[in-house]
Amino acid sequence: MRYFFCILVIIVCLVMGSLGCNEQQRRPLDKQVTQEPTISLYIAETGEKKQIKLEEYLQGVVAAEMEPTWSLNALAAQAILARTFTLERIKTSGGVPARGTDASTKVEEFQAYDPKRINDNVIKAVAKTRGKVVKYQGRFIKAWFFADGGGLTAASAEEGLAYTKEPSPYVQSVKDPGSAITTAENKGWRAEFPLSSVRESVQKATGQDPGKISGVKVVKRGPSGRAMTMKIGNATVSAPALRLALGSEKMRSTLLTKLTIKGDKLIMAGKGFGHGVGMSQWGAKALAEQGKSPEEIISYFFKDIQIVQEWR
Repeated sequence: MRYFFCILVIIVCLVMGSLGCNEQQRRPLDKQVTQEPTISLYIAETGEKKQIKLEEYLQGVVAAEMEPTWSLNALAAQAILARTFTLERIKTSGGVPARGTDASTKVEEFQAYDPKRINDNVIKAVAKTRGKVVKYQGRFIKAWFFADGGGLTAASAEEGLAYTKEPSPYVQSVKDPGSAITTAENKGWRAEFPLSSVRESVQKATGQDPGKISGVKVVKRGPSGRAMTMKIGNATVSAPALRLALGSEKMRSTLLTKLTIKGDKLIMAGKGFGHGVGMSQWGAKALAEQGKSPEEIISYFFKDIQIVQEWR
């Protein structure tokens, strides 16, 4: 009996051990990466696809997304977010499935990329943060950033981007320290749009024809003051969606201070540049000039996050 009992114990241990291994294999793939990955990159300018080390790729991203002559720590904060953005998109969306690659140089498909702008400052910034990413409860965050918050960042991804696909509790509204040093255009911008193009843009954003536009107003504002919903003619439209349809370089933000119709034109005025969610680049510049580290800069704009060393 003792012999059979021992055999039974061994069998149970083996089965439990096997279950333990299977359980370990089923763990989410958010575990720490141990070495720098090589990614596939679609070059929009030539149509070619190439393999590139992630850290080398990030040099071209940081150089394109931020002014390469800015403070080292501002560029380094941008590098951490760009690295996080890349890994998060590859993990959740498979990169750029339409191209069959992990990333693309086309900004509408992934993020900006311009290797011609790389300088020693950019190279040092990427190297300084090598392997560092931002996580919330063990998962990569949506590493949102923008140019200038107009004094205050958005309180949520829903307010600034109309993004509700999944929660992003690490987004918070804070004062944008970049407002003191930003360009005059970001402190106050003005734009005119022909009503015909506004009508087309509303149709593009909503699928509804607003009809003849005789009135425009903000129906709902978020906690930071950004327009979330607007009534244009007979249609109700998401302000972030309208911004994209009208052109985000012209309707520079949804932090609107003026909306009026004059003749056959819609006149808008506002503050800031970009959607306002996450890190302000001008704010990062200001904090870097105050001596803040890249990690401190990111932690200022995002709450309850961890900056993790994925590889060295």
